[in-house]
Order: sequence, then structure tokens, then C-alpha cells
Amino acid sequence: MSRDDATYDDSDLVELTDIESAGKPRRKGFVRRFIAMVGVLVSLLFLGLVGAAAAVLWVFWTYGKGLPDYHQLATYEPPVATRIHASNGALLAEHATEKRVFVPVEAMPPQLVHAFLSAEDKAFYSHFGIDPRALLRAVVTNAMNYGTGRRPIGASTITQQVTKNFLLTNEVSIDRKIKEAILSLRMERAFSKDQILGLYLNEIYLGFGSYGVAAAALNYFDKALDQLTLDEMAYLAALPKAPANYHPIRRPENARARRNWVLAQMVENGFISEAEARRASAQPITVATQTGYDSTKAPFFAEEVRRDIVDKFGEDMLYTGGLSVRTTLDPALQQAARMALERGLEALDRRQGWRGPLASHDGTGDIDAILAGHEAGMLDRHFAAIVTEVTQDEAQIRLRNGRGRIPFNLAFWAYPPRREDGVRPQPLTDLRDALAVGDIVMVQPPDATPDLIRDGFEPLPDDWSLSQRPLVEGAIVALDPHTGRLLAMSGGYNYGDSEFNRAVQALRQPGSAFKPFVYLAALDQGYNPTTRILDAPLVVDQGQGKPKWKPANYTRRFYGPSIMRVGIEKSRNLMTARLAMNLGMEEIQDYARRFGLNDNLPPLLSMSLGAGETTLLRLTAAYGMLVNGGKEITPSLIDRVQDRSGRTIYRHDARDCSGCSAADGWSGQPIPVLDDTRQQLTEPTSAFQMVSMLEGVIKRGTGRRIDKLDLVVAGKTGTTNDNTNGWFIGFTPDLAVGVFVGYDTPRALGKRETGSTVAVPIFGDFIATASAGKPVIPFRRPGGVTIIPVHSETGERVLPDHEKAIFEVFKPGQRPGGTLIDVPGSSARTSDDDEIAIPGLF
Repeated sequence: MSRDDATYDDSDLVELTDIESAGKPRRKGFVRRFIAMVGVLVSLLFLGLVGAAAAVLWVFWTYGKGLPDYHQLATYEPPVATRIHASNGALLAEHATEKRVFVPVEAMPPQLVHAFLSAEDKAFYSHFGIDPRALLRAVVTNAMNYGTGRRPIGASTITQQVTKNFLLTNEVSIDRKIKEAILSLRMERAFSKDQILGLYLNEIYLGFGSYGVAAAALNYFDKALDQLTLDEMAYLAALPKAPANYHPIRRPENARARRNWVLAQMVENGFISEAEARRASAQPITVATQTGYDSTKAPFFAEEVRRDIVDKFGEDMLYTGGLSVRTTLDPALQQAARMALERGLEALDRRQGWRGPLASHDGTGDIDAILAGHEAGMLDRHFAAIVTEVTQDEAQIRLRNGRGRIPFNLAFWAYPPRREDGVRPQPLTDLRDALAVGDIVMVQPPDATPDLIRDGFEPLPDDWSLSQRPLVEGAIVALDPHTGRLLAMSGGYNYGDSEFNRAVQALRQPGSAFKPFVYLAALDQGYNPTTRILDAPLVVDQGQGKPKWKPANYTRRFYGPSIMRVGIEKSRNLMTARLAMNLGMEEIQDYARRFGLNDNLPPLLSMSLGAGETTLLRLTAAYGMLVNGGKEITPSLIDRVQDRSGRTIYRHDARDCSGCSAADGWSGQPIPVLDDTRQQLTEPTSAFQMVSMLEGVIKRGTGRRIDKLDLVVAGKTGTTNDNTNGWFIGFTPDLAVGVFVGYDTPRALGKRETGSTVAVPIFGDFIATASAGKPVIPFRRPGGVTIIPVHSETGERVLPDHEKAIFEVFKPGQRPGGTLIDVPGSSARTSDDDEIAIPGLF
């Protein structure tokens, strides 16, 4: 039946409206359920967010309480090394608990900053203190590596590292990490990115005792930051994680791999090209020895400066304050002083005899290492050598850097010291009596031992002088007599062996070097250089129960009436004692105190001959007050101290200089005249008379060994009882120099060794170098004095062309000659001998 033929019952028909009405309830139910589910999810999400917010607030409330105040970093001043400089700016020493040089981030090379950002925190300038991407990456990586034994990676930003280093501890805990994150978020709101980066780069520890990138650049490569190459910058940036793991000497492969990784990161971040990275990666990591000390060796001086800074500012300021200390030291004079003292002590020690080799080599072991061990404590240009062959006339030696020989002419002194009875063995005639094969000895280049070059001997290129470390010690100082500025100081032979500074710490009797101040007291009282004093036997009663004091001249002879000038030139003890008795010991005490020699000189007559103890620096300064016309000076080591900001916080010259600053600059204004605030200690004419008499010491007296230098020099020797201490204090118009020689445990310097044989040569060596190339000027003469030709021995007036004529200095009203000075009560004689006794004087 066809479709057209079909018939339908009306009851079988369904209206469309009925179908639509039947589907509507089902769709409405689905929508309701969907809306309900969305509502639940939104509610859960909202509750989760509220819960999370509440949790975050709880964390911030709980862990944010009691956190360190990060605002203090705004005024943070990191511990910075104090640097001590010579007068010409040469670096002498650094003092720090953390060796750091602070450099603002804007003054750092951009490539260096890029290297650290690539290695530590490449998103530093885009994150808000915490890097979520790095944190997620660390969580995923550490989860994947769990159980593999690999070291977990971190996600700390530079801000977090600053927070940890400055405000928190290194404790490994969730609590610390939460506090670190909170503080980092706060810091990012309070400080700029450059401020945070500057704190980081100046604080981070990079090994080799280096805190901050500037100190690391100096310690690793001996360079300032702006001198670093790309490969060196990358290596420094490789160090923050673990400096010891990338040590350039102990772990060179690790160091190079880490550096190259930093370079790769810089390429990836677009800071450098691949070609630049390849060139830098090919470079070795070479550690350079720091040369910033400018070869100025002044350890005794630098230590005294350190003590002075501690006294003035305290230890905290010294070690953390970043002070810049400009000292008075003249590097050229310091070098000359150090070398003169070294050569003088070695020459004296050689005159005392050969004490034998350093050791004997048995033929085993690394010879170079053995020699290096012996050289470790030696001074510059002193070397260890092994004797390989000996004949009568020479010894063949092996050094670390080659071979050479010791000719007899450079070892003739090597025979044994004196015996206890004072007798010394016969001089050396065969070098085999002093040296044997296998002996390890100290040698020096021949030009370092000028005392051995004699009789026309000319060393060959491979010749060496036999040497030994001297047992005797000494000191030398040089200062400006007009200001007291200490220009050079060496307090001993080798600071590495002994830090005891014999220039300022050794209290010793100056002997005859004290006498000028006895004579100066007399000059101030109207005596003149031609006043005659009796040189005759003298006995002094020192009081009940004490032995009589019987001074004697060094020669053990008596010379009768002699002029004062001869008394000081020839260092006559009897004349000086008689003069002191006339003046009174109270006067001598006053002059000793006035010139800073001894504040509590005992009232004993022996003190007039130099029995009272003083230091070399005090004595040299006192002589400086003679040559400057009698003006008081105080020895000083420091000219100026500046704080870390460059502000001057101490200046030694405290004179008012209000006219020294010109607001509009200098354009021909008169030079400001400063007041001379120095106290006048003695009459300028008396000081000049004393200078003239001390000049005679050089021309005709105990210091004539250096008259051949043709310089304007004056000074005085000093030798104490039993020849235990040798002194020479001398000066030119603008330089005062003091030399002391003696054993730390006092004993005789040697037979016939006095100030003129042990100290004068050192002074002469130094003053010749110090005066080289400088004009020779006379001592400055004050007004009002008269110059009269007199006989150098009798003081009588003579014609200027007389063979014994000298030009003597007289004050107004003074003339040559005068009464004979004896002693109070000189008519008193002891009943049992012909010696003079002075009752009650002691």
C-alpha cells in the first residue's frame, strides 16, 4: 500500500505542542543542576581563595612579627678595609676583618654585572623579590631528581640572598625560607634594584679572603674592576655558590667548567656573542700575585701606624671603618734606610766570625724544595745554596736557579768567632777549613756586600758572597727636623723573625750621644765653645754605702784644660762630668725632660754621660730640635686620616689655615703665612753653637769616617759601658737620622767595636743615598751671632789662614777664651790619694 493510500486514525496523531511541552521540564532540570554545580565550584574557589588569603595573612602575621628591620640597609655601611699609604700614595698595609673594597654598582663594568645576573638571577630586574618561574622550575627539577643523589637546585633571587646575608642566618629550614621571602618582598618595595644589587656585589664572599667583587678582583687577578677581562669577570661570577669548589689552583677543571657555564649563560641572555664566549672560554684562569704594595717594605713603620690608629679611633674603626691613612713615610728614604741597616748589621756580624752552615745535605730529597725551605725566612737578595765542590781558593755551589761559585775573596772572613778569653783564631787561608761538600749556606750577590770588595778584587758574573744571618740587631730612623714627620723607620734586621721595634720599644742607654744636651745647658747659661774645662782625674762620693764613682775617658788618658768644643768632638767623659757638676743635675734633668729624652732622669751624675735610658726615636727627635733652631717638635707618623666617604677626620698639622681656601680659585694671591706654633726650647744662638760643635765631630772627632762624603753633616756617636750599645745621631740642615746597634740581650758588640765603627757606617751609607742629587746647603745661621777664627784645640784667636784655624760661633758680647771650669770645692782633696772628692753629690 502506498504512502498516499494510508489512512490514519485521529487518535494516533500527536500535536507538536505536546512534544515541546514534554521536553521543557527535562532541559530546565539540567540547567538548574549545571548552575548549582557552578555555584558550588565558585563557592569552593571563593572559599579556597579566602582560605589561601587567610593562610597567607596568617603566615605574614606569624612569621612577619619580629623580623629584622630592613630599613637599616638604607644606611648600611659594610665593613671595609683600612688602607695605609706612604706620603706618595704607595700602599703600605691593609687591615680588615673582611677584606673588602666598596664600589658603587654604577661604577662597576656592565659586563661584570651581566655575568653575575646570568649566573645568579637573570630575571632580577623583572621579578618582585621572588621568582615564581624559577621556584616552579626548582620544585619540578628537584622532584624529578629525588632519590638520584643529585644536589637540589635553588631558586633564591639576588634579593633573597641579600636578605639572608644581611638580616638572617644560614639556617636550613622552612621557617627561614618563609622569613626570607617576606623580607625580600618588603625590600623590593623599599629599595631600588640597583641598591639591592650594589649591596649584593659588595657583600658576597668570593673566596681568597675576598668580600665583594672589587676585593676579589685584586686578590685573584691583581686588577681593579675596570681592568678585568671578560673571562675574569665570568670566573668571579662563578664563585658565589661555592668558592672552594671552584678554587683556581686546587680545582682548576671545576673552576674552568663553571666559568664557561657562566659565559654560556651570558650568550643565552644576549649579553655577549658566541664568538666572545669562545675566546673567553679558551683563556686559562691565572691567579696573579698582588703587587699593590708598590714594593715599599716598611713593616715596622706600618705596625706603629696601626697602633696609632687604634689609640686614636679604636680597633673597630681600624678593621671595619674603611679609613684611608696618609702617612709621613718617604718610600725612597725607607728603602735606603732599610738597606743601609741590613748591610751594616751583616758587616758587623761578619767581623765577629763564621758560625757555620745552615745545614748539611745528605744527598736525598728534592734539592730545590730543600733550598726553598731555607730561603723562606730570608730577606730579598739572600739565597740558599749547596756546596758541591771546595778547593783552597773557591767553592762551587748549586742554587735553585743555577750554579755559581764562592771565591776566597768573598769568604775570607769565615773563620771562627773569638773564644771566651777574647782571642780569635788565625785568619782563614784555606776555604776548605770553613766549607765542606753538602753544606747549605746563605749567599748574596757581591754588590750587596760592599765591605768584602777590597784590594782591587772584581767579582765575576757567577760569583757569590758567603753570608750569614746576623745575631746583632739595630734600628734606624729618619725624620724632618722642622716638623717631626717620620720619613723612614726600620726597627730591626728582619720583621719576619722579630716584630720588636728597636726604634721605639727598646729603652737603652745612649752613652755619649746624650752629651750635647749637657753642653747645650751650659751654652744657655753663657758658656761658649772656647770655655776651658779641666780634663783630669775625678772621684765622686755617691752617698753612704755606695761605691765612689770614678769616670774615665775612653782612652784612659787625661788631657788637662781643654775647650768645650774639644770636649764634645773627642767625647771627653771627665770634661762632661765636671761641666754637669757645675750646672747641677737639676738642670740636666730639666733639659732631658724638655727635649723629650727622659721624663724621670735620676739625679745621678752618671746620667750626664748617658746612663739614663731612652729610645732611638726620642733621641733623634731631640737632635732635630737642635738643627731647627731649638723649636719643639713631636715625631709623627700620620699626616691625615679620611673616613670611607673621603671626609678628613684627623690632620696632624693643626695650624689655622683659614686663608688656604680660595672660593674662586687661585689667581696670583699671596701665599698664606701660617703661624709657627712650635715652642722655643732653647736660644736659637745656643742651638746653632751646638750644631757647629757637632759639625766638628764629623770633621775632627769620632764621626770623621763620614767627612769624606763632602756633605754638610753634624752628629754625635755614643757607646755604652762594655761596648754593648753603639749609636750615631746625625743631621743635615733638613734631615735628622738616628742609628742604634746592639743585641736584644745586651752583650759586647765585639772587640774595639764602638758607635763610630758600627753605627757611623750605617749612617754614612744612608745619608749618601738620601743626599744624592740634592744641593748642598749650609746650616741656617740665626741673627746676632759672630763668627771668629780660633785655634781648633786651644780656642785662642788666630788668623783665618792658620793651619789649625776654625770658624767659631759666638753670641753677642762673647769672645774667645774665658775662665777655667773646674768643680765646686775643687780644692778639697782626699787624704789618701790625689783624686778629687765631691761630698754629697750623687
